[in-house]
Amino acid sequence: MARKTERDVIRRCKSNPLITVYDLGFQCSDIYDAGVVKLEGEYLLLVTVEALQGQCSIYRAHSTDGQHFSVEKTPFLSPARTGPFARYERLGVRDPRITCIDGTYYIVYLAEGDYGVRLALASTKDFQSSERIAFVSQPDTKNGALFPKKINGRFALLERPQERTSIWIKYSDDLIYWGNHQLVMTPRGGYWDADRVGAASPPIEIDDGWLLVYYGVKQTSAGPLFRLGAAVLDRDDPSKVLARSNIPILSPREKYERIGDVNNLVFSCGALLNGNNEVKVYYGGSDSCLCLGTAPLDDILRVCYESGEF
Repeated sequence: MARKTERDVIRRCKSNPLITVYDLGFQCSDIYDAGVVKLEGEYLLLVTVEALQGQCSIYRAHSTDGQHFSVEKTPFLSPARTGPFARYERLGVRDPRITCIDGTYYIVYLAEGDYGVRLALASTKDFQSSERIAFVSQPDTKNGALFPKKINGRFALLERPQERTSIWIKYSDDLIYWGNHQLVMTPRGGYWDADRVGAASPPIEIDDGWLLVYYGVKQTSAGPLFRLGAAVLDRDDPSKVLARSNIPILSPREKYERIGDVNNLVFSCGALLNGNNEVKVYYGGSDSCLCLGTAPLDDILRVCYESGEF
């Protein structure tokens, strides 16, 4: 019997969607975009939950198998009410991306307030409590991911300024002051990622350098179409793209990816590489649920290197 042709490089988990608003023990407007980490044998998601009033907070979700999650009823990270962060987080915190460096877990998240959006950074040792460190972007920067190790002795962060459409990298000695901005990746006219690109999960270190799962947006007559792709960045100079997929590795096809608060969207803030060289991508479907897709690392690299164009 001929082998069934997969619709995407990333294969959907049969249990999708893993988490919807009906799986929570409290009322909310929606649930989407989650960072992921595996901690002491347990999968931990930091999930964006939008309250009925409209503000977003970040909640913990736990699983032993990576598919069946229990979401806590109280937020792990809520908009600050006092102090220097409060003015810029009044409308919510969301889109957490988790990076472990030397035993400390850093969370890059999006802070939203009356004056726009910007990236903020918090840290935790055990996910029982967290400490805000600093805002780490200029105003109106909507997307960021921290590398899991220093590059040439400096912290490195990918970001996408909102008024621009490309992925940039910048560096810091102390996680507070950032500079040396360099362009990494731009949209490509005529391709699936023609209008906007941004980092999805934090970069994953592999033998070839850094695997970056990213999202690409193409404008259509029905509105924006969000898909996931992949690229390989140079280990010592991540501004150099070594390979990049000419095709998306995951496209919205299922009803839960097609219809929701934002139609035709798959969007990820977290991915893991397990010991079997399988990439597990946790992604949001139409900004209304959380899902899981998997693919062998070799399959993702194959579509990156076969393109020949970046």
